Amino acid sequence: MTKYIKKPVAIEAVVWTGGNHREMFDFLEEKYDSSISTDGENFFISHARVQGGLVIKTLEGEHIASIGDYIIKGIKGEFYPCREDIFKATYYTEQEYAEIKGVEASIYD
Repeated sequence: MTKYIKKPVAIEAVVWTGGNHREMFDFLEEKYDSSISTDGENFFISHARVQGGLVIKTLEGEHIASIGDYIIKGIKGEFYPCREDIFKATYYTEQEYAEIKGVEASIYD
């Protein structure tokens, strides 16, 4: 069996707190709108399906985002939820990675 190592790729992510509606709307819709809707191109709200109500429209279909999940914007502009423990085991902050590699964090902008 061949083992693989994940390539270092900079991603953007926001933690879903259940209360950061404005931040999440702007992130998922990639624009600022003076009003917030409950249905967008990349998400919809359904309190009947999950506490906090956030459902992400991914390339594979609809995925429930639980409070505390990181919502990730992938390298092709797609969005998907990731549990906090998996996220922290998989990703560094830009600053943490720069310190490990001994480089300036700004090179990843």
